[in-house]
This record gives sequence, C-alpha cells and structure tokens, in this order.
Amino acid sequence: MTAAQLPPVAPEVTATLVEDLSPRLRKRLDAAVTKLGARPTHRDGDTVTIAVDDETELRLHAPGGVVATADAISCGCLLAPACVHRAAAACAAPTADPSPEPADRSDRSDRPDRSDRPDRSDRPERPDRSDRSDRTVHGLAPTTDPAPTFTPTPTLTPDPAALPEVASPAQRAAAEALWSAGAAVLEAGVDGAGAVTQAVLLRAAHTARLRQLPRAAGAALSVVTLLRAARAGDPSYRTADLVTALAELLGTAHRVRTASGAELAAVKGRARRPYSPDGSLRLYGLFTEPVVTDSGHGGARTWVAGSDGRLCTVGDVAPGGVGRALGVADRAVRLGDSALTHRELGRAGLAVSGATVSPDGRLGAGKGVKAVSAGGAAWTDPPLAALWETPPSEQAARALRSTSRYADPEGGGSDLLFLDVEILGAVRESGGTCLLALCEGGTAVRLTVADDDPGLAHRDNLTLLAAAPGTRLRIIGRMVPALHPRLALLACSHPTGQGTIDLGFDRLRRADLPDPAAPVHLAPSQPESSGAYSPLYLLERRVEQTVPAGRAALGMLGDVTAETRRIRRAGLPTAAGLLAALCASAARRERDLFGRLLPADTDGFATYWLSAARYSAAVAESLCTAAWNPTPDR
Repeated sequence: MTAAQLPPVAPEVTATLVEDLSPRLRKRLDAAVTKLGARPTHRDGDTVTIAVDDETELRLHAPGGVVATADAISCGCLLAPACVHRAAAACAAPTADPSPEPADRSDRSDRPDRSDRPDRSDRPERPDRSDRSDRTVHGLAPTTDPAPTFTPTPTLTPDPAALPEVASPAQRAAAEALWSAGAAVLEAGVDGAGAVTQAVLLRAAHTARLRQLPRAAGAALSVVTLLRAARAGDPSYRTADLVTALAELLGTAHRVRTASGAELAAVKGRARRPYSPDGSLRLYGLFTEPVVTDSGHGGARTWVAGSDGRLCTVGDVAPGGVGRALGVADRAVRLGDSALTHRELGRAGLAVSGATVSPDGRLGAGKGVKAVSAGGAAWTDPPLAALWETPPSEQAARALRSTSRYADPEGGGSDLLFLDVEILGAVRESGGTCLLALCEGGTAVRLTVADDDPGLAHRDNLTLLAAAPGTRLRIIGRMVPALHPRLALLACSHPTGQGTIDLGFDRLRRADLPDPAAPVHLAPSQPESSGAYSPLYLLERRVEQTVPAGRAALGMLGDVTAETRRIRRAGLPTAAGLLAALCASAARRERDLFGRLLPADTDGFATYWLSAARYSAAVAESLCTAAWNPTPDR
C-alpha cells in the first residue's frame, strides 16, 4: 500500500484520532503506520478497504474524495473504535487540502440569536433628559447661583476604523500553537517527528484555518507532507524544501503576533483561490517544455503570452513519467474547442473567451471556456519581442522574487528569463558540463540542462550548441538561484534563424549548426565575483543539519570558532554571530539545584534557527542579484 492508494484525510480528523489514543497506543503509532503500509488495499467506489490481517479489515469512507469525519474510518478489530489502526490509517493517508476558510466565529459562539426579538421601534419616545439643571440631589433644591461653568478642552478620540488592524487574541493563540509545534519539529528532527508530532501540527493548522490564518495553516500542512516524505524515503524529498517550509511556518507564526495593518494582511494570507474569470484573451505561443517529476508524473506545459506580455500556461501532467511526457506533447491541449497539440500551440496562438486563470497563470479548462486556434507571432515580432527588451538584470530581479524561498504567495510573477546571447562554448563544472554564453552588458551566463533524463533532448541539444561558438541565439531559460548568473535552458531560436526549438522535445542536428565541422570548445574557467566563493555555506550547512537530526545533534558538533573566523574574514560578521549563537543554543542545557537537566529552551533555539535560515537565504539572494548586474571589470 502507498499513500497514493488512500483517500486524503482532513487534518482535523487525523489530529482527533491521534489525540484520542491512550499514551500506550501513541508509542505504537509509528510502527502501526509502517505495518499498514505493507498491507493490501481494495477500492470500491468511495470506500477503500485495508486488510489489517487475515480476519480484520479497516475501511476509509471518502464521499467526495475526502475523509471528512473520524467516523468515516472504521475498524473491525476487537479494540475498535479505540484501536491504533484508525489513527494509523489516517496518518498513512495524504493530508487533504483545506476547504475554503469558514467565517471565524470564535468570539461569537456564546452569543444568542437575537433575530427573533420583537420590534421595539413603536415604543414611546423617551423624554430628553440632557438638560437636568432643575433636578434635585438628595432631596435638596438647586441653589439660585449656578455653579461656574467650565469649557473642557476637547480630547481627540481616535477612530477605531482608522487604527491599523492587529491580530485578535484568538489569532495570536493560534500563532503560538503553530510556533510551538514547529519548534517541536526542530527539537526532534525528522527522525523523531513521528505521527504524534505531526498530529500536533495538523491540529494547529486546523485551528489556524478557523482563525482566518490560511498562510500559516498551509505552511504547517507543507511541513507535515515533507516530514512524511522524508520518513518514507520518498526520492523527491529534499532537505532544503523542509528547511524552507519550517522557516516559513515559524516566520509566519512570529509575524502574526507582531504585525499590523497591511503587513498583517499579507502574513494572514488568503485562502487558495480557484481559477478566476479573466474575460477574453488573445494568446501567442512561446514554447513547450516536458514535465517529469521524481514522484513518477509526466506531461507537458505550454507557455503562452497575452497581448500585454502576461505569461500563462496550459498543462497536462499525470502519472506516467518520461514516456507520458513525450506522448502528451503531441496531444491536443485541453482548452475549449482547440485542436492544437501542445507543440503546435507553442508556435501558434489562441483566441479565448470566458477565460479563467489561476493566481500562478494556469489557464482553466472549464465548460464555459471557449477557445479557437489563431495565428501566432515570431519571437522577433510584437507582442512577443517586448519580452526580450527588458534588461537582463531587471528580469533576474523579477525572477528571483518569484523563486525566492520566502516569496509572497500572492506576489505572482514568473521565473523565466528572455535573453539574447552569444555562445562561447562549454565549461566544465564539478557536476558536469554546462554551456557558457554572453548576454547584454557583457554578463557571462551559464546555461544548464533543464532535465538530464536521457529520454529527453536537453543534454544532446546543449552538447551540439556548445559545438558552435560565436552563434547568436534568442533564448528562454528558467532562473537557477546561484552565486553566478545561471539558467536552465528551455527553448531557443533556431541557429539558422528559422523558427524556434523546444529543447526538451525537438532535436537539433549537426546540419542545423552554422559550422558543423567546428570542434567542441571547452571554455576556460571564468573569473567570478568574490560572492561565488562566499563561506556563507558554512551557516547554511548547520541550518540544514538541524532538520534531519534535531537540536541535540547540532549541539554535539563541538567548537565552531574556526568556521566563524573564516566567515568574519569574508566580511559577514552577522553570519558568524548567528552561527555561534545557533550552535551555543543547541548545546546549552541548564541544570536545577540537584544537578538534574532542565528541559531544553526549544523556543530560544527555534528563534536562533529561524534567524539563521532567513538571513542566509537573504544574503544568497542578494549575491545572486548582484551577480546579474553588469560591472566594468566583468
């Protein structure tokens, strides 16, 4: 059984089932999850059945595709419903995407419904009692001489509506719970963050969603998903992804408690928006790229641009790997009545009415969308030519904002760059060979393959292009954040100037090159800025080492004086201070009067770790931006 064979389970359902277990059963939960993973499953409509053993079955009922209640998971063992099997099944299943946020009624649940109260508008009008100068006090009549009158100095009472919004007490409490859950993951590491720790995160995520904190809730769910992938040995798992998710969770939880106004609105985020109407669009094809994931999915994504230069995509990705990617490229796109294939659309156009577009630019294919084939445009003609007119440094800054680890989810933008380059040749690197090119302003850019799978054409095409130094090309590449200008090459103009090449699907021939007899030129190592040799990685390495093994493992690394000295010599005193503070916090354990170890300061360590993670990411992005800015000596 794999997680993909089970229906998604709502976060609050998993949290409830784990919380209901006895302490003894909680200790057995991780082993039960592993055991269930080896058992066969059977699907019958909305119900998935797991054979716990030869006589016991476990059922997950998912009407609508999601297990939405704890009662929807039933077990036939003698201990049910208080058995460990129900909680184990929920923990083994993927986490369901949260539904749209309900209204936050946390402060109104105890208020009675007063909608049926009688209308009192016909009550007699009360007399005006504003003038009370003739009233008696304690039975005494007023004196003939009135008391002296004073005109008070008017005080300015701020309009509550004009004050910046701050988080409510319920939202701050939800943020505190998220912070504590994230700090617990750092304390335990991947190895110790089992099903019980994940359930705490799921409960905190559910509470945050109810308190109108969708961004923080989404970060918590991402951490749970990555923890499960890491513990299951998923080949697509990367420690850097979990570092980013944890830093996003902790950072968002911290900012909810301190932010106000527009900053608070950004930190709270918005629920994942579906496709929104966008009227009629005239689209022009740019190129098509293969999509192959480590999880076994494959397909194609076609990029198009509107008349205003806005980029959109039409994709078709499903389980199938490289074979499916190669086949989908020649299938009709799923958009309206268009008969164009993905590869044809990359060189043609579409006229779309009733268009719907997601926040990240994906075009919807709903029933109301109408699309017909239309003429395309060359890369050198309007409106596509305008994409190459923006200076490379500005394009890189925009792409970096899109690819930033901690980019605003609502920021939008694309990670593509559109450059005019001259091929210099191939350059050897520790990880292989890449293509070196010179773009506007004299900036040397390293072009790498987007996917090294031998079934795709990327590697062969890059090798052939390296055999034609001096060739000028118009290219499209994806930003690869690094300490030097670097792109994953996706498409280029044909070396002969006739048409374009989708470098993942189309294969160049030697006859297509200007000089087929030219030998492959291995360019010498290019001088790079001092940032390319920055010892910032020493801090980044410690940040990453915390995630798999936890705080205690980092505390056993010993003295880091040599590392901090090296970082200071490179002009990064803040990084050196953060590294020293992080390692000191990891090793610090106080004792009571009897010499017994006190609980570790998990909050303090999480604060140091978050500071180090965000700082190292910010410096790396700054160095990347600087590398794209042309300098006189480059």
